[in-house]
Amino acid sequence: MAIFRRKNQQKSSAAFEEAETPRSRDSESPAGPDGPVHCEENKKFDNNEEGVFKRLRHGLTKTRSSFTGRIDSLFAGKKEITESLMDELEEILFTSDIGVATTQRLLDAVREKMTRKALKNPQKLKEMLRDHILSLLNQDSVEHTPSNAEDPLVIMVAGVNGVGKTTSIGKIANRFRREGKTVMLVAADTFRAAAVEQLTIWGERVGATVVKQGTGADPSAVAFDAMTAAISRKIDVVLVDTAGRLHTQTNLMEELQKVNRVIGRKLPGAPHEVWLVLDATTGQNAISQAEAFQKALGLTGIILTKLDGTAKGGIVIGISSEFQIPIRFIGIGEQADDLRPFDPGEFVRAIFDG
Repeated sequence: MAIFRRKNQQKSSAAFEEAETPRSRDSESPAGPDGPVHCEENKKFDNNEEGVFKRLRHGLTKTRSSFTGRIDSLFAGKKEITESLMDELEEILFTSDIGVATTQRLLDAVREKMTRKALKNPQKLKEMLRDHILSLLNQDSVEHTPSNAEDPLVIMVAGVNGVGKTTSIGKIANRFRREGKTVMLVAADTFRAAAVEQLTIWGERVGATVVKQGTGADPSAVAFDAMTAAISRKIDVVLVDTAGRLHTQTNLMEELQKVNRVIGRKLPGAPHEVWLVLDATTGQNAISQAEAFQKALGLTGIILTKLDGTAKGGIVIGISSEFQIPIRFIGIGEQADDLRPFDPGEFVRAIFDG
């Protein structure tokens, strides 16, 4: 991703409101408070390119078994494509959380080729599904950056409670720090004390400045103070953690919009990116969340967590197809490196290739 290759700048000399929170047991790591986390070498996989792909494939085991494994079983021994086979394929697609609209889109493409006699063999059908799914995942990814190279890249991160939002922010901060960038974490989730503490610990682990206020403080005020500090200290990247909120609660969504406006008033054009974190295990509910947050904020990217814990990884395909919003990261494990930049080709290869 290009956002991980912005011009490096000098690290600011002092933290803004240094955290007083003691380090938790979870915060113990090979990294000290002044540097990014470097995971111990995974004994199960090498860290070269093929080893990284093996980790991805391993993380998607449940999805591959439930999705392409069932398709392979359905097509086994079949010589032609029948209506009965199409009905069973529809059930597999739908129960993999690809979604009604995307399932119909895939089936319509298959039937159109069948009508033209261009598709008769079930194995060719699998190849067609593979290629069509890849085309749905290949969304144009326009990355928004500051018009002034001296200004920070500001990324606002939203999501409901329990999706892994704050942890994802910490892992993304670690990626930026490993590239030598200065990072500021903004604890604008002021409604939950544990969120501020969790973000503070991540800041200590990766060597990022943390801006925070007391529990119950105005999130917009926290964001404003953070932007002031980030601009004056020439911070490279600002990651804004916002309160986990239900997408059905109008007043809370309006508060989120206010934070967005305040950031923009302090730095025109910011936030440059607005990312939504979704829990892949919630299935179709993730679609509803994406729809609500897209309407309220105008999303530029989606992070899908916990893909290793679900057999319904088709949600990746459904969300990409439904909203044409690029998937920025997928989470396939607990380690810092298991939040991976999303590569459509790698994803399709991992779930289709045996």
